Amino acid sequence: MRRRTVAVGTLLLLTVAGCSSNPPESTPSPTSTPKPTPTRPGDTGTALPAWANVLRQPVDGQHLVTQQRKYVVTRGSDEAGTTTITDRAGKKVVVRHVPAAGFVAQSPVVIDDRWALIEDIRSDGPDPQIKVLRYDLTTGKATAPTALPPVSEPEIGAYDGTFAYSSTDAKNRSCLIVAELATLKSRTVTCVAAPGYVADPVVSADTVTFSEIIAPETARRCKRILTAPLAAGAAQPVPAATNCIQWSGATVRGATVWSEVGAADPDQYQSKAYVRESGDSPARPLGTVVTDTILACGNWILWETRTVGSSGEETYQINRWRSGLSTPQRLYAAKPGVALTPMTCQDSTVYVEAAYLASTPTYTETISAAL
Repeated sequence: MRRRTVAVGTLLLLTVAGCSSNPPESTPSPTSTPKPTPTRPGDTGTALPAWANVLRQPVDGQHLVTQQRKYVVTRGSDEAGTTTITDRAGKKVVVRHVPAAGFVAQSPVVIDDRWALIEDIRSDGPDPQIKVLRYDLTTGKATAPTALPPVSEPEIGAYDGTFAYSSTDAKNRSCLIVAELATLKSRTVTCVAAPGYVADPVVSADTVTFSEIIAPETARRCKRILTAPLAAGAAQPVPAATNCIQWSGATVRGATVWSEVGAADPDQYQSKAYVRESGDSPARPLGTVVTDTILACGNWILWETRTVGSSGEETYQINRWRSGLSTPQRLYAAKPGVALTPMTCQDSTVYVEAAYLASTPTYTETISAAL
């Protein structure tokens, strides 16, 4: 296992392989009002949505993982990350998942109206492991989804009840798997011979976008972005804009937003983003983004940016883009000093946790917007 996202306290800390800097910690605060971005007269459906406050908690409280029509998923700030799934209507806890000793819960939780998939990892020690359980939300009982190829990398990309992940096959190849939570039907999209591997899957309504790493731990290391239709079809590479490492991206309706960061770049927490409206269109720069925050949600692709003021204070924003827009829209602007965790999406609604660590007392606040 080469990379992981672990729930620590109230924050999600992202560790990126090969990066020398870690993302800053987050804290929540009152919702700030996003500034609208002008759009072309021909654009439709670009009105900025209202943000809603979903959950405000102390730093050592419960933190929202995701929410959908029937259930809300939260994770505790205990060391293992106890996961709780609650019926929204009756407020009844239907699942309380406590990882086994030595394991830590991972994000995300894949969920639909009947099932939930929860992943735990043990990355320390001589025997690293990944465990996956599928809970029946009508009974609260868990089973190991043996019909699926085993999970071999901690990243799982999810869009409602569809998810993608890496598995190792009988030939010791790293393979990208796309699966359905309800049926456990799966297909292999592509495989890479060892020591290469596939990682960073991001799932949208119609496409999975992922990275392929060749010759890791060598000077010839190559990391490129590919896309594949969810239903069927081969993976196709997204041509890079510059001679550096493509990191992660998301694709909706043939348009891809991705980021690139070189191994020698001084600040790998940030990367340069680009967009192609189709596979053969030219790449257009989108500026600097926070690495690993590009997400598909509904018909939109979203990402976070960070600016640093003269006094060193950080300010985070959320931007969104879809085909037909001449420039991205600013969807949300946090107050200076308030950090944002990576976003999640469920039922075309985006969720993000803001961390207010400079306030007294410290707290976090999850906000959402229906796109």
